[in-house]
Amino acid sequence: MRYHFSGVGGAGMSPLARLLASRGYAVQGSDRAFDAGHKQAERDELVAAGVEVLPHDGQAITAAVDCCVHSAAVEADTPELRRARDLAVPCLARSQLLHQVVAEGRPGVAVAGTSGKSSVVGMLAWICRCLEHPATILGGAPLALGDTHHMGCFVAGGSQDPVIAEACESDGSLVGYRPAIGLIHNISRDHDELDGLRAQFAAFAVGCARLLVNAACPVARAVGADHPAVSCYGGPEGLEIRTLGPQRAQGRLVLADGRPVDLDLPQPGRHQVDNAAAALAVAAALGLDPVAAAAALSSYPGIARRFQCLGHSPDGIRVIDDYAHNADKIQAAVAAARLAGGRLLTVFQPHGYGPARFLRAELKALWPRILGPEDRLCYAPIYDAGGTVRRDISAADLAADLPGLATCVADHQTLLDWVASTVRPGDTVLIMGARDPALGHLARRVWVAVGNEGED
Repeated sequence: MRYHFSGVGGAGMSPLARLLASRGYAVQGSDRAFDAGHKQAERDELVAAGVEVLPHDGQAITAAVDCCVHSAAVEADTPELRRARDLAVPCLARSQLLHQVVAEGRPGVAVAGTSGKSSVVGMLAWICRCLEHPATILGGAPLALGDTHHMGCFVAGGSQDPVIAEACESDGSLVGYRPAIGLIHNISRDHDELDGLRAQFAAFAVGCARLLVNAACPVARAVGADHPAVSCYGGPEGLEIRTLGPQRAQGRLVLADGRPVDLDLPQPGRHQVDNAAAALAVAAALGLDPVAAAAALSSYPGIARRFQCLGHSPDGIRVIDDYAHNADKIQAAVAAARLAGGRLLTVFQPHGYGPARFLRAELKALWPRILGPEDRLCYAPIYDAGGTVRRDISAADLAADLPGLATCVADHQTLLDWVASTVRPGDTVLIMGARDPALGHLARRVWVAVGNEGED
């Protein structure tokens, strides 16, 4: 079979394309970011994995293509999808293919939740790597290593190995999973109101043969309460916090069988301890030794753009790059950054016009509550992924909601200038936002500009 991946440069699409290529299928793909000359490293990585990269203009769809897999970011009226319909080429949403891959795992594991999915999957990837346990790993962010992939967390296991995948609620696709092991880490307002999310996660729970639920999240716990094969992890009775930072987070987790396991993580913050509890719950469900798994996490390198510290300067300035894009994630990142003391220079880039409208009132209430009088907030321009979305809101509108607290800039260069002119010794620069592939590059430019080009 020949597969075509429309939007192959996406963090969720690339691992699937590389997985099918590793299993001997003919795989091709296209992405408008590649056509625009962006994401060259990501393009090169796909080519090296055996994926043929073609222009995103419709011409790649021919009668030789057996299946067209499309990203949720690719609109139905693009030339590729129109041509696929004209040629009667079967089409699958990315999520539908992922459903199939997870269902075929031995066992299949789906990690769900509105926050922390990528980190939990990244921790599991590290545990499997350290314990030499073969598995296919499909996550949204790569491990922060020198040999890391640029797109997603990907390990190609064999056809008889477990499949551990990040299951996202953003496109409503949770309802299609049928994993042997499902995990609900948390449920909070993101992409949809809580009522809609509850219904989607409830359908996901029904499809899981075995369900793991975070006891610390009341909404998740309520969703899983009636599942016949549910077990909880973490929570106030099962997780003791010893320290949250500023450099490492430490605690003690009580397993479902009553055994205590010590946690010592190289990343700060309560949310990282919660993520580790979830990863160990999955590891135990896979039959791995939880004590050995916890020991592996003591050297966990983190994943790209999830509270990734790019460096500390000689005068105490540090730059943190984070994927936070909703209220809960922003609050968790700010809380972790504050553990080091000093002033925060907070940069936030909304990840689309629809999300900016959805979050506007929540952000207006959030920032004054979590920022101190000396902290600074700057909105970067809303990320525009193209397509036919309404562009009827701007970063200037969001900044105007918070007079005296927030400012905004016109582009990334102006943002770099703002940070350089505002930062002072001892500050933490926290850069947050999702989807935009340029944000990670911007964060590194900020570090070079304010960090005296020093090493972490």
